[in-house]
Amino acid sequence: MATVKPFKGLRPPKDIAKELSCLPYDVMNSEEAAQIAAGNPYSLLHITKSEIDCKKGIDIHSKEVYDTSVANFRKFIEKGWLVQDSEEHFYIYAQTMNGRTQYGIVGCAACQDYFDGLIKQHELTRPDKEDDRMIHIRVNNANLEPVFFSYKAVPEIDKIVGKIVYNQEPEYDFVSDDGFGHHFWIVRDKQYNLKIEKLFAEKVPFTYVADGHHRTAAASRIGKERMAANPNHTGNEDYNFFMAVHFPDNQLAIIDYNRLVKDLNDLSESDFMLALGRSFEVYLMGTEIYKPTALHEFSMYLSGKWYKLVARKGTYDDKDPIGVLDVTILSKHLFERILNVTDLRTTQRVDFVGGIRGPEELKRRVDSGEMKAAFALYPVSMQQLINIADSGNIMPPKTTWFEPKLRSGLVIHQL
Repeated sequence: MATVKPFKGLRPPKDIAKELSCLPYDVMNSEEAAQIAAGNPYSLLHITKSEIDCKKGIDIHSKEVYDTSVANFRKFIEKGWLVQDSEEHFYIYAQTMNGRTQYGIVGCAACQDYFDGLIKQHELTRPDKEDDRMIHIRVNNANLEPVFFSYKAVPEIDKIVGKIVYNQEPEYDFVSDDGFGHHFWIVRDKQYNLKIEKLFAEKVPFTYVADGHHRTAAASRIGKERMAANPNHTGNEDYNFFMAVHFPDNQLAIIDYNRLVKDLNDLSESDFMLALGRSFEVYLMGTEIYKPTALHEFSMYLSGKWYKLVARKGTYDDKDPIGVLDVTILSKHLFERILNVTDLRTTQRVDFVGGIRGPEELKRRVDSGEMKAAFALYPVSMQQLINIADSGNIMPPKTTWFEPKLRSGLVIHQL
């Protein structure tokens, strides 16, 4: 069963919580981070993207960048911009987008659960990105940003969360610049904290990494590193745990993750359409934007026109959790067979766009001449994600997009 425990969070005072919180480090580049943090000394980006306070063009993996992060983190604590709670708590973090709210429990997951397979993954990680986050955790001695987990919903946990949200004023409650609502409660009742921990231990066999595979791997590896270095290790030390927001699966929705291609592999458009017809039924939809409405249906934008593509029988396997995915169909029968793109992780011919940007972004990039064609997919379901993780399989790259992103800085876990 999953271990999820309360902890003494390091948090900002109410009056600067909105200004201090920020998007995760990996959804922006250095220039974007500098623009977001400009004129805002409270932004956690001064710690999580500390290159913005170094000379322009610096290697983001340099010692100077990590040292700046540590110095800024220390400054935030000294100035009282981050203050540690005196007791261990769970926290409730809710997000509102388009009138829908999802409620997560912020608690510490166990590093050992990651190595034992109780924390399940659906994506591969890159060693260089893991190493970067390991250094960041190591030098700051903290999990500065939470990872995004899910679990199969437990009505008893939902009931406790509902009582707290209904009867207690949120500690933080604001709308971020992107229009998403963020609401944060401290679980102060000791009995509720004990009950939540007990329910996870009794009712939640596995948790699932929704977003944050690299941070999960890095935090777990740091835990193992600290354990090996401590001759008096007991298993109860804070380094054995890392911070995650746990959302019930029935509250989450995955957004589509779409593809753009720079060329048609030297095919004329007519030859490309003929090749496409072998695996897909192709319907011209006109110049108005068209989005797929069901699994195994895609939309394509090419030369100013939208098309509906429906995968033909035989292009997918309903009994295989990977073979049934639309990203697998598109990868095998379009990118590999027609366009000769065999590795989506390394190719420079394909780009990916989260569905949060809308089909308008796909159209814009094709119309500009930057890309030749765009392909929109129907989003993966949470059940598909769980099926793949449970079977030990790995999703193809760029399959899932979760929105809203968790705000970093509302609470931090020190090691």
